Amino acid sequence: MAKEKMMNEARFSKLVGEFDALGELVKTRQDEKQSVMDEFDKERARYRAGKISEKTVESSARKTNKEMAKLNGEIKNIISRANKMADVIKTFVSSQSPRVFRSSVSGISLSGAKKKTRKKAKKKVKKRAKKVVRKAAKKTVKKKAKKVTRKKAFKTSNRDREIALDKKYQK
Repeated sequence: MAKEKMMNEARFSKLVGEFDALGELVKTRQDEKQSVMDEFDKERARYRAGKISEKTVESSARKTNKEMAKLNGEIKNIISRANKMADVIKTFVSSQSPRVFRSSVSGISLSGAKKKTRKKAKKKVKKRAKKVVRKAAKKTVKKKAKKVTRKKAFKTSNRDREIALDKKYQK
């Protein structure tokens, strides 16, 4: 007897539960950040009223900035974990694609549905860039009171050597 794919509901609900928990964790961190900002606003209001000193507000500002930076990092980390979890859920759900069955007088059977054939992609041929041939710089070397000019030696490939020899012997 033919059987259809059945989703593992326990695993799916576990994945969705973890994803939901990550969403709630983001919301919690956002609430914490908002409370830190509200607390700083209250201290700033007390400073304006003249109840606390400027040094106190400055130290509170540094403390608040550190706390907000820490919370921002945690929120980004949780969001990246949620994105990974969403990818896992997506692949799990997409693997549940239905099988194709055919019914006939003899019964129900799994149909070998024709797969769409894709044309093979043509290979792209990379064009080689022409090598820039530089003339060798001349170098003067003193030998006993006679000046001789020599070319600096460059590293050349075997192909370059062959071309040079061919030119030399064609003359």
